[in-house]
Parts: sequence; C-alpha cells; structure tokens
Amino acid sequence: MGVSISKQPKGHGFLNRPFNKSSNKFLKRVYKQRYLLLMSLPFVAWCFAFMYLPLFGWVMAFQNFRLRGAVTLRSFFEAEWVGLANFRELFADARFYTALRNTLGMSFLGITIGFAVPIIFALLINELRAGIYKRFVQTISYMPHFISWVVAAGMITSMLATAGPINDLLVTLRIIESPIPFLGRGELFWGIVTGSEIWKSTGWNAIIFLAAISGIDVQLYEAAEADGAGRLRKIWHITLPGITTVIVVILIMNIGWMMNVGFERQMLLGNPAIREWAEVLDVYILRFGVGTGRFSYGTAIGIFRSVVSIFLLLSANGVARKMGKGGVV
Repeated sequence: MGVSISKQPKGHGFLNRPFNKSSNKFLKRVYKQRYLLLMSLPFVAWCFAFMYLPLFGWVMAFQNFRLRGAVTLRSFFEAEWVGLANFRELFADARFYTALRNTLGMSFLGITIGFAVPIIFALLINELRAGIYKRFVQTISYMPHFISWVVAAGMITSMLATAGPINDLLVTLRIIESPIPFLGRGELFWGIVTGSEIWKSTGWNAIIFLAAISGIDVQLYEAAEADGAGRLRKIWHITLPGITTVIVVILIMNIGWMMNVGFERQMLLGNPAIREWAEVLDVYILRFGVGTGRFSYGTAIGIFRSVVSIFLLLSANGVARKMGKGGVV
C-alpha cells in the first residue's frame, strides 16, 4: 500500500504564517519616524531616571533608614526592617490629620473656584471684539504667572498688612471699623491662598481654554445668529459644549493632583500663629520627615499621598467615562 501524504493548504503551518506583514509595517513606521523617536529618547531617559528609578526608594518606608555617609544599595539592605511601623505612627499622629485637612480644603477650593475662574475668563476674552484691547488684556493677565512666589508673597503680605492699602481702603469706606490682621487669622488663610493662586495663574490657565474655543467651527455661530441666538445662548449651547472634553480632561488631572498643593504659598504666606491652618502635607513632610532626618517616615507619607492620588485620578476618570464625557485613559 502506498502512503498518501495530504498537502496542507498554502498559508497554513508555522513556517507559512504571514506574521511578517505586521512586523514590516512596524519597522517601516519606526524608520519613517526615526528622527522623532531619537528626539524623544532624552525625555524618556529623563523620565526613567527621575520618575521611575526613584520608586526603588519606597522601600525606605518599611525600614528604619538612617543616613550615614553616602547612600548606596548596601545601606538600603542593611537598614533595619520595621514593616508597617512608620504607617502606624503616621495614622496615629494628630498633626498628620490636620495637614491632610488643610491639603484637601485648599485643593477643594482650588478645584471648585480656582478651576472655574479661568474658564469664565476665557469665555469673556473670547467675546471681546476689539482686537487691540483683547491682546492687551491677555498680556496683562499672563504677567503674574511669571512672578516668583517669593516676590508674589511679599506683594500679598504688604497688601494685606494691617497698615496696608486694603485695610486702609476698607476703613476709609467704613466697611470695617478697625484694620483686620488677614494673615493672623487662620480661618481666612485658605481663602487668601486660593485668591492669590487665582490672581497668579488665571491668565496662564485660560490659554488652553482659549485654544479649545478657537477650534470650534465658526459656522455653528453663524447658524445660531441666523436663528436669533444672543451671546449668552451661543456661549451656553455652542462654546461650552465645544470645550467640554478639554474641561473634563483638565478637571480629572487636577483631581489627581489634589494631594499635591505644593508648599511655597503655605510657607511664604503662613506664620506660627496660623500653623494649624497653613501646614499641608508637603510642609509636614519637610518638617517632620526630611527636617528631622526621618527619611523613612517622610517616604511613608509620600506613598500614602501617591496611593490616594492614583485612587482619586482613576475614580474621576471612571465617573467621566460612565457619564460619556471622555477621560484621560
């Protein structure tokens, strides 16, 4: 009997699989964009070196790490392992909850008020018809962004001093009977920080909203005018829906940064009299972590802040996607 060997159809079998097409497309795309990829390599290296490689230092949060001479891998492995002791100490410290309250309070004011003001400002700028006046207002609004917080804090302190121009004006108008120590009353500090941030960054933050508004089709406005719509109706039914995606993305990113309010404003505008209202997590880390040489304790605070930030970011992004407003990822 003869043994018949059936022939496999062309294209079947491991050696005949057309897997080279996708790889060839990938290689062609890499070759076509080779210069862009080469230009991005320094940023990728910087991001790896300063964003991902330092994550190895998180191991300090579970150790009793003490800085003795140069920091080496051996010093990490020889440090005493304490497990979750730093986290237990963190959650038992009343000053941590005060700093957390101040951080969330200032962040909430920044997201609600500080986030809405640049959008409103961009809408008002877009409605200006005089080109010269429009450019003048834009230029003036950008300028505070380039002032350092050291100079800005000095200006704000002088303005809010008991003998400053704001108190003089309020007394002259008989709104108040005696000068108010604005920077000496803790309940006013959150509002002062939020107001100073709005003054300093409104013009700069409005740039991206103005760019989004400029991308809206002009024919939509022309059709609305033909239907008799006024400025407010065009803003409500055309401009705001046209920039909703940008607003949602920036809002999600701001929510992800709620635990990172910085420390420049709080340290420069704060004082010992209002420490309970001015101390945020960044200042708490500097004072009780790095300042006292307790690097393990400071790392534990940093891990807590990062985990909460990731949770807030993913939650906000999930809510936005469920509402059909897009998202970051």
